[in-house]
Amino acid sequence: MIYKIAADLVVIVHLLFVAYAVAGGLLVVRRNWTALLHIPAAAWAVLISFYGWTCPLTPLENWLRRQGGGTGYEEGFVEHYLLPLLYPGGMTRGLQTALGLFVLTVNLAAYAWVIRCWCANGNDDSDDANA
Repeated sequence: MIYKIAADLVVIVHLLFVAYAVAGGLLVVRRNWTALLHIPAAAWAVLISFYGWTCPLTPLENWLRRQGGGTGYEEGFVEHYLLPLLYPGGMTRGLQTALGLFVLTVNLAAYAWVIRCWCANGNDDSDDANA
Protein backbone atom coordinates (compact mmCIF):
# COMPACT_ATOMS: atom_id res chain seq x y z
CA MET A 1 0.00 0.00 0.00
CA ILE A 2 2.81 2.42 0.86
CA TYR A 3 4.40 1.91 -2.57
CA LYS A 4 1.13 2.72 -4.34
CA ILE A 5 0.74 5.90 -2.31
CA ALA A 6 4.36 6.84 -3.01
CA ALA A 7 3.86 6.19 -6.75
CA ASP A 8 0.74 8.36 -6.72
CA LEU A 9 2.69 11.13 -4.98
CA VAL A 10 5.38 10.89 -7.68
CA VAL A 11 2.63 11.32 -10.31
CA ILE A 12 1.37 14.44 -8.52
CA VAL A 13 4.90 15.89 -8.25
CA HIS A 14 5.50 15.06 -11.91
CA LEU A 15 2.29 16.75 -13.00
CA LEU A 16 3.10 19.84 -10.93
CA PHE A 17 6.58 19.93 -12.45
CA VAL A 18 5.16 19.79 -15.98
CA ALA A 19 2.69 22.58 -15.17
CA TYR A 20 5.47 24.67 -13.59
CA ALA A 21 7.79 24.08 -16.56
CA VAL A 22 5.10 25.26 -18.95
CA ALA A 23 3.62 28.20 -17.04
CA GLY A 24 6.02 29.01 -14.22
CA GLY A 25 7.46 31.95 -16.13
CA LEU A 26 4.31 33.86 -15.26
CA LEU A 27 5.26 33.71 -11.56
CA VAL A 28 8.39 35.69 -12.31
CA VAL A 29 6.29 38.83 -12.77
CA ARG A 30 5.34 38.69 -9.08
CA ARG A 31 8.42 37.00 -7.65
CA ASN A 32 11.61 37.69 -9.57
CA TRP A 33 13.63 35.07 -7.70
CA THR A 34 11.47 32.24 -9.09
CA ALA A 35 13.31 32.64 -12.40
CA LEU A 36 16.25 30.90 -10.70
CA LEU A 37 14.04 27.82 -10.28
CA HIS A 38 11.93 28.11 -13.38
CA ILE A 39 14.53 28.58 -16.11
CA PRO A 40 16.31 25.27 -15.32
CA ALA A 41 12.94 23.47 -14.99
CA ALA A 42 11.73 24.77 -18.35
CA ALA A 43 15.08 24.00 -19.98
CA TRP A 44 14.91 20.43 -18.65
CA ALA A 45 11.37 19.99 -20.01
CA VAL A 46 12.39 21.32 -23.42
CA LEU A 47 15.51 19.10 -23.55
CA ILE A 48 13.52 16.00 -22.60
CA SER A 49 11.05 16.75 -25.37
CA PHE A 50 13.61 17.61 -28.04
CA TYR A 51 15.91 14.66 -27.37
CA GLY A 52 13.29 12.05 -26.43
CA TRP A 53 14.84 11.50 -22.99
CA THR A 54 12.96 9.93 -20.10
CA CYS A 55 12.43 12.01 -16.99
CA PRO A 56 13.87 10.26 -13.91
CA LEU A 57 10.50 10.50 -12.17
CA THR A 58 8.98 8.03 -14.68
CA PRO A 59 11.24 5.07 -13.79
CA LEU A 60 10.84 5.97 -10.10
CA GLU A 61 7.06 5.80 -10.39
CA ASN A 62 7.26 2.52 -12.31
CA TRP A 63 9.59 1.01 -9.70
CA LEU A 64 7.28 2.06 -6.87
CA ARG A 65 4.27 0.58 -8.69
CA ARG A 66 6.07 -2.73 -9.26
CA GLN A 67 7.20 -2.83 -5.63
CA GLY A 68 3.57 -2.37 -4.65
CA GLY A 69 2.49 -5.32 -6.79
CA GLY A 70 1.24 -3.24 -9.69
CA THR A 71 2.58 -2.86 -13.18
CA GLY A 72 4.56 0.00 -14.60
CA TYR A 73 4.37 1.33 -18.14
CA GLU A 74 6.83 1.49 -20.99
CA GLU A 75 6.17 5.01 -22.30
CA GLY A 76 6.98 8.25 -20.52
CA PHE A 77 4.83 10.20 -18.08
CA VAL A 78 3.45 12.60 -20.67
CA GLU A 79 2.61 9.77 -23.06
CA HIS A 80 0.98 7.67 -20.34
CA TYR A 81 -1.05 10.27 -18.43
CA LEU A 82 -1.43 13.45 -20.46
CA LEU A 83 -1.45 12.45 -24.12
CA PRO A 84 -4.45 10.12 -23.85
CA LEU A 85 -6.38 13.17 -22.65
CA LEU A 86 -5.02 15.51 -25.30
CA TYR A 87 -4.20 13.26 -28.23
CA PRO A 88 -5.89 9.85 -28.11
CA GLY A 89 -3.78 8.61 -31.06
CA GLY A 90 -0.56 8.37 -29.03
CA MET A 91 2.84 10.00 -28.97
CA THR A 92 5.03 10.31 -32.02
CA ARG A 93 8.52 11.80 -32.20
CA GLY A 94 7.11 14.76 -34.11
CA LEU A 95 4.46 15.35 -31.47
CA GLN A 96 7.07 15.17 -28.74
CA THR A 97 9.14 17.82 -30.53
CA ALA A 98 6.00 19.94 -30.99
CA LEU A 99 5.33 19.74 -27.25
CA GLY A 100 8.89 20.91 -26.60
CA LEU A 101 8.35 23.82 -28.98
CA PHE A 102 5.11 24.63 -27.17
CA VAL A 103 6.90 24.76 -23.79
CA LEU A 104 9.65 26.89 -25.31
CA THR A 105 7.21 29.28 -27.01
CA VAL A 106 5.04 29.74 -23.91
CA ASN A 107 8.10 30.49 -21.81
CA LEU A 108 9.68 32.85 -24.32
CA ALA A 109 6.39 34.76 -24.39
CA ALA A 110 6.18 34.77 -20.58
CA TYR A 111 9.72 36.08 -20.18
CA ALA A 112 9.17 38.69 -22.88
CA TRP A 113 6.18 39.86 -20.84
CA VAL A 114 8.28 39.80 -17.64
CA ILE A 115 11.00 41.92 -19.24
CA ARG A 116 8.39 44.33 -20.56
CA CYS A 117 6.88 44.69 -17.07
CA TRP A 118 10.31 45.21 -15.55
CA CYS A 119 11.12 47.91 -18.08
CA ALA A 120 7.76 49.62 -17.59
CA ASN A 121 8.19 49.62 -13.80
CA GLY A 122 11.82 50.66 -13.85
CA ASN A 123 12.74 47.19 -12.51
CA ASP A 124 11.61 48.14 -8.99
CA ASP A 125 12.20 44.54 -7.77
CA SER A 126 8.65 43.29 -7.73
CA ASP A 127 9.48 40.95 -4.81
CA ASP A 128 9.71 43.96 -2.52
CA ALA A 129 7.06 46.08 -4.21
CA ASN A 130 4.39 43.35 -4.04
CA ALA A 131 5.21 41.85 -0.63
